[in-house]
Amino acid sequence: MVCAYVRNYKLLEGAMLSKSNVLKIIELLSECYPDPYCALEYEKDYELLFATRLAAQCTDARVNIITPVLYKKYPSLEAIASAEISELEKIIHSSGFYRAKARDIAACANMLLNEFGGRVPDTMEELLRLPGVGRKTANLILGDIYKKPAVVVDTHCIRLSNRIGLVSTKDPVKIETALRKVLPPEESNNFCHRLVLHGRAVCKAGKPGCDICCIGSICKKIL
Repeated sequence: MVCAYVRNYKLLEGAMLSKSNVLKIIELLSECYPDPYCALEYEKDYELLFATRLAAQCTDARVNIITPVLYKKYPSLEAIASAEISELEKIIHSSGFYRAKARDIAACANMLLNEFGGRVPDTMEELLRLPGVGRKTANLILGDIYKKPAVVVDTHCIRLSNRIGLVSTKDPVKIETALRKVLPPEESNNFCHRLVLHGRAVCKAGKPGCDICCIGSICKKIL
């Protein structure tokens, strides 16, 4: 199945990897990270939605400290929708950009209740209508909540996709498009989670650990 999609891969804007190397990267990352996961903690679908909004310009670890406090005070979607914005701001203050985030979360809760029956929608088009939701958040919801093919282009995905040689662009939409061409749909969401895990453990922003990298022998940075 993987091979079929690798045959459809086209190099984007100067990317250097061959089709066989792309296939090998998918396989090696799967071996290194057999249990990919989202670091954001949640129990309900809307909790992941709001946690992802809080994670903008903030670490997942910090968000995981904030959200238990948030959901203890506001244990339902209705409670969040009717919350005072100033109270939301106090709880999420340490996430940064707290005014915009509080406004978006409250507005999003109201839209979910009024237009979607309290359920997070399961299409890209509907998700993008929600306040504060972009393609990255929408893809995460589609992949993790609804198990649909999704490509989450976060900072790790942007950095590693360029370093490895899958793409040669920083544009998130172009990266998403390029990865959709090469990744088997059933693997795409897990692949992106693996990039996050690899980016945190090995291929770090400041100093990549090329000497311990499981894909180092076929990475564009090494070649």
